[in-house]
Amino acid sequence: MRVLVTVASRHGATREVGDAIAEVLRRAGHVVEIADPEDVESLEGVDAVVLGSAVYVGRWAASARALVDRLAHGLSRRPVWLFSSGPVGAPLAPQGDPEEIASVMARLGARGHRTFAGRLDLGGLGIAERAVVALVRAEEGDYRPWPQIEDWARLIAADLHQEEIRAVRLVR
Repeated sequence: MRVLVTVASRHGATREVGDAIAEVLRRAGHVVEIADPEDVESLEGVDAVVLGSAVYVGRWAASARALVDRLAHGLSRRPVWLFSSGPVGAPLAPQGDPEEIASVMARLGARGHRTFAGRLDLGGLGIAERAVVALVRAEEGDYRPWPQIEDWARLIAADLHQEEIRAVRLVR
């Protein structure tokens, strides 16, 4: 299957999560394209989508939300999985899913959503971002759970293979 992995990432950590998911899907035999949400103009030729976003102050990035608004009809006609990346620190904060996830899941008929811990590199932050980090007392570090990310991607790959089998049966 042709899978689009599109990720809104401000500092690159969430994009690296998307790259890891794309690699697992490729190893499973799928053709994968990776793109930033603002570069996705159409879903023509795409069989499935994995859409991810960094989470800042409890919300998805504007470019991910705009993609959903722009292509909701096409997304709702394909298998779609969502992921969020952002909680950092020990314990991880913030807790829970971004505020718009329940409505996006319903709107797109998404097959699943996962929130993965993120990476906080203070050196790459602007003044306003540093102020937020100080306010919530987030600790610098890489908290991304690579084994869980890869396990989730393998579940998507298996679901896509089942989708291919169903499509072949329908053609017969």
